[in-house]
Amino acid sequence: MPFQPEHIAHFPTLASIRPPRATRVLAWLIAIGIGVVAAILFLVPWVQTSSGAGQVTALDPEDRVQDVTALVPGLVEQWYVRDGDRVRRGDPIARIVDNDPNLLARLAAERAQVVAEIAAAQQAMAVAQIDVGRSGQLLTEGLIARRDYEASQIKVADHRAKLAEARAKLSRVDVALNRQSAQTVRAPRDGRIQSINAAAGATLVSAGDRLAALAPETPVRVVELMVDGRDIAMIRPGRPVRLAFEGWPAIQFSGWPSIAQGMFDGRVRSVDPSAQPTGLFRVLVEPMPGKPVWPNADYVRLGAKVRGWIQMETVSVGYELWRTLNDFPLEFRRPSIEAAPKASAPAPAEKGK
Repeated sequence: MPFQPEHIAHFPTLASIRPPRATRVLAWLIAIGIGVVAAILFLVPWVQTSSGAGQVTALDPEDRVQDVTALVPGLVEQWYVRDGDRVRRGDPIARIVDNDPNLLARLAAERAQVVAEIAAAQQAMAVAQIDVGRSGQLLTEGLIARRDYEASQIKVADHRAKLAEARAKLSRVDVALNRQSAQTVRAPRDGRIQSINAAAGATLVSAGDRLAALAPETPVRVVELMVDGRDIAMIRPGRPVRLAFEGWPAIQFSGWPSIAQGMFDGRVRSVDPSAQPTGLFRVLVEPMPGKPVWPNADYVRLGAKVRGWIQMETVSVGYELWRTLNDFPLEFRRPSIEAAPKASAPAPAEKGK
């Protein structure tokens, strides 16, 4: 016969230790909670990510901040720009003068003297060549000795050497003139003057000293993330990346990217083969085609800080928790042969008509 509640009256001790209703409800809640947690751990998917911090940079080296340097030594006589000015390619930035204000005039006079020396050497060599021809004819007729004929040939060679030396000297003078004519430093490309080295205007500058910094205004932007070496072996070009830009409100759920807000999409462009001095590896991220574009350059400029999450394989929540507690690397799955892109068959040769 089944046990009935009224039979408990025959057992006063059992009736006295009967758990209260609140305890039974709590036990049921704990049991249900354990079941729910177990279902979440084994059934709910989780997207593994490799996170890293970095900054916005320009893909083309010419789009990065460039130093405008002095081409010749001297003093900065005049500045043509100020901080924040927009410049076009070829616009003057500064003018440098030599310590000797009469240097250009002296170089011009030296060049004129060398040109006169070249003309005199050419005329002397022409006369010497005529003398060689005349000596050769006299030698044939037996009127002069061979020594005199060879002496005339030596004179021609001597004048030719002097002419070559004068031309080399002219080249050196022209090089000096060209360098001094580059005293006006011009912008190498379109952009904005970011900063001016004001100290260069009061001191002697040497060739190669920084005069100003030029920042291009329309760069092709990418993001460079610094990623831990533990996960770098599993990161491949083309992997999707979620980005949170500095100053842009965002809510990130790394395991469930579909519910994140304020994030922007990118993809891995390249991975550096060697680590940085900090031990981290640099990963370049470019915009993801077909996704919303990144914020305008007025809001996210070069050098702005970025936080990124490189999306990897999808695993269960329990596996990801176990991996994190054991500090294991990300899951690696070798792509199947069927998923690999098949090589296109060569097109048949076109038949001749």
